[in-house]
This record gives sequence, structure tokens and C-alpha cells, in this order.
Amino acid sequence: MKLYGLKNCDTCRKALKNLPNAVLVDVRSEGVPRDVLQTAYERFDAALLNTRSTTWRGLSAEERQRPALDLITDHPALMKRPLIDDAGTLYLGWGRDVQAALVG
Repeated sequence: MKLYGLKNCDTCRKALKNLPNAVLVDVRSEGVPRDVLQTAYERFDAALLNTRSTTWRGLSAEERQRPALDLITDHPALMKRPLIDDAGTLYLGWGRDVQAALVG
């Protein structure tokens, strides 16, 4: 199981603590493979882009019009976190629904 996120993100830390078999992939240093990102975008659409982040607020109006996948590739912190890949099944965030599915 891979958890795509940031090593200093509180939500990612909570998820890692509850998922002992998960391996953190730091999106700032390692990025997200384009095929995983594409699949996640097809599944979660606009929810994949974190428009409440400080990174988003720092973008110009022109930059915000770029395709979401290009923005996330250029600014990995714009991806909602964590993105969890459990044997090909993707989960986004660490809400109760994701916790119920992965922790039990």
C-alpha cells in the first residue's frame, strides 16, 4: 500500500499511524507517477485539487486556469492528501469512509 502525501502533513501522519503496512511517498521529493495521477483524476475529478491550500491561494488567476494534472505536477502540494493506493484501488483523504474501508 502506498500513501502519497507530505511527510509533514498531520493528516498523512494520522493515516500512516493507522496503516502500518503503508509506505509514504513524499510528493514533494518523489512526485506521483503520471499514470497514478491520471487514474486518480479520472476517479476523483476536481476533488483531487486542493483549492483551500496556501499554494492555491498563491497562484495567479491565470495559473489557476491550467489543467489540474499540470498544476499538481508542477505544484505537488496542490493535491488533496493523502492519496492512498491499495493494490490498485485509490482512496482520497482520510475521512471516516476511507478509514472504515482501510482500517475496519
